[in-house]
Amino acid sequence: MAFGDVKSAKGLGELNTFLADNSYITGYTPSKADLSVFDALGKAPAAEYVNIARWYRHISSFSAQERNSWSGSAVPQVSGASGTTAAAPKKEDDDDVDLFGSDEEEDAEAERIKEERLKAYAEKKSKKPVLIAKSSILLDVKPWDDETDMKEMEKNVRTIEMDGLVWGASKLIPLAYGINKLQIMCVIEDDKVSVDELTEKIEAFEDVVQSVDIAAFNKI
Repeated sequence: MAFGDVKSAKGLGELNTFLADNSYITGYTPSKADLSVFDALGKAPAAEYVNIARWYRHISSFSAQERNSWSGSAVPQVSGASGTTAAAPKKEDDDDVDLFGSDEEEDAEAERIKEERLKAYAEKKSKKPVLIAKSSILLDVKPWDDETDMKEMEKNVRTIEMDGLVWGASKLIPLAYGINKLQIMCVIEDDKVSVDELTEKIEAFEDVVQSVDIAAFNKI
């Protein structure tokens, strides 16, 4: 298969037409015939020669060592700009630039970028502050009678310490017959403090505490 001067418009046109129906210059595997045409071209063709560009990218994906091991014969009379016949495979030119690049290289680069983005996202997510679920609770602590020392009651209640529990403001609310109840605010971390356990701890002061009710409960 001879194409003449593959750097001329005519030669490129003939080669582009041939590669529209053929994957290689001869046969079904790359050979020295492909290498002779590849070397005669010298560089990637213009974008308009789409079939040559596809074939050129594919041949470029092989290393120089792999190309030199190919069998077969070079295409006779295939010429470059100087009109000389392409001979044995030439040494890989470090200055040649494949403007199209191989599909394998593009896939590898896309995979690398994907991995870098996933890694960056994971690092960003790991540094994001964890949202701690909290609740604001208003407790009504009722005494036994009007003789109960309410200051002592509040003091006892505030002695309760739990990881994730913070006591807030308090006040006395009149009930009846001179009896007041202690209304006290607290904030808890839901994962650390159980409301039932907290009320049980308050009711453990049974000498002064008759009962504990939840007056208000709000998620923060």
